[in-house]
Amino acid sequence: MPHDPGSAFRALHRPGDPFILANAWDAGSARMLASLGAEAIGTSSAAHAFTLGRPDMGNVSRDEALAHAESLVAAVSVPVSGDFENGYGEAPETCAETVRLAAGVGLAGISIEDTALPADAPYAADLAIERIRAAAAAARALPRDFVLCARADGVMTGHYDLAEAIRRIEGYEAAGADCVYIPLPPRPEDLATICAATSLPVNALVAGRYAGMPKAAFAEAGVARLSLGGALARATHRLIFDAAQEMFRDGDFSRLTHTIPGRSVDDLLR
Repeated sequence: MPHDPGSAFRALHRPGDPFILANAWDAGSARMLASLGAEAIGTSSAAHAFTLGRPDMGNVSRDEALAHAESLVAAVSVPVSGDFENGYGEAPETCAETVRLAAGVGLAGISIEDTALPADAPYAADLAIERIRAAAAAARALPRDFVLCARADGVMTGHYDLAEAIRRIEGYEAAGADCVYIPLPPRPEDLATICAATSLPVNALVAGRYAGMPKAAFAEAGVARLSLGGALARATHRLIFDAAQEMFRDGDFSRLTHTIPGRSVDDLLR
């Protein structure tokens, strides 16, 4: 891990020249992704929950998320950012404490969303902004750099429209966020609208219909960071699902012929 992972992580955020924040789910996947060229690793709340045998959305505690993140930090030499859901509590001070704890385990930054977990409804806009203001103040009080990404998730969850999401990220920018994120806007062309609405670096989620977009299209829109969320983990689970269906239903093991050699995995993990 870099001596100041936050500074190294911040330097990767170049609007129009996005880097890939590769979301891993354990030390092995993190190390493989870093060996294959990832410049930064992200945790994924969904993928982490899957490893614990739990569904996504508010089913992992802050202590569990911190311990998980610390294991990824220890596994790689690139910056690691934490997907820390709603900051693990409603109160602005809880979000601030989450920032301090995240920095303490070596994370380069975290993202905090505006969903009032475990429900999928958003916090009121004023409260969502105050939560980011408190988190940003805590980040600036740290002895090293730390990148706070503020998320407006209501478009993805269907609770508000893009105009409201943009109003929220404008509020997050004024509150001191370092990066903003509106996951899965309705149309690809909305990415350029989002980027034009803020002077901050914008994160875009490469999942669903956006997984079909080339990196160059995100760059043209002005995006600075591309996160995978739980998509790579779900692609792995797709393979497990398909192979299991064929094995248990048909006695067909042919899908297991499409594997990477164990020696190649060993080399990537060294």
